[in-house]
Amino acid sequence: MTDIADEPGEDLVAKAKADRATKRNPFARFALFIRQVIAELKKVVTPTRKELLNYVVVVLVFVIIMMAIVGFLDWLFGLAVLYVFGHPK
Repeated sequence: MTDIADEPGEDLVAKAKADRATKRNPFARFALFIRQVIAELKKVVTPTRKELLNYVVVVLVFVIIMMAIVGFLDWLFGLAVLYVFGHPK
């Protein structure tokens, strides 16, 4: 059986069901929430320097390509508007 990181563990599910069964006061529910947030933050994996640089390059290339497409379409539609309505005097 493979362990999938996105699925909560059986003990966490059982604890959540037990916590849901008993109504707690607001402070206890807040403390439970904070404990669960900390448990989830422990699962976070930070990217390496190489991965981070790769992600940054991919995003910048994508943004540059999209800017070129939008700029070209803006220029093209501008020409179409001038053709339809004529040049300003």
